[in-house]
Amino acid sequence: MMDQGRKMMELSKQVLQKVSFDSRLFKKELVKARRWLGQHDQLLLKAWCLATFGHQYRETIQEVFRQSMRT
Repeated sequence: MMDQGRKMMELSKQVLQKVSFDSRLFKKELVKARRWLGQHDQLLLKAWCLATFGHQYRETIQEVFRQSMRT
């Protein structure tokens, strides 16, 4: 059975793929996903986001994760 963090990671990926057509929704959901995940999973999500959406939302992704790494 998947652990809770892994489930949240997969759910976050699905949601981000579905809202990727809208930059405002993408950022909102990325911030939300970041809050749900532990530090290690945040790094994995950041890498996935950059690989998947970096061509479209690189600055947004970096901004969201820059904020999270300060805390």
